[in-house]
Amino acid sequence: MDGKGRFLDNIFIERLWRTLKYECVYLHAWETGSETKAAIRKWMSFYNHQRPHSALDGRPPALVYWQRNDISKPDQRVQKVA
Repeated sequence: MDGKGRFLDNIFIERLWRTLKYECVYLHAWETGSETKAAIRKWMSFYNHQRPHSALDGRPPALVYWQRNDISKPDQRVQKVA
């Protein structure tokens, strides 16, 4: 970060961590670190790809991100790996 708007960036990160704690961490009692890591990874995938966000008109962040990139860079092709 360059210092400009740094406090605004922190707001979004703090909000993400709060949501993670209340929707995932505080609801479970995992036995091992690997279980915790797998559950948080699963929740992060849900948060980014399925969970509706009111600030994004009920769409998940991944959908908004990819739609925005597809529109802004129409000349680039997406390569799919088999």
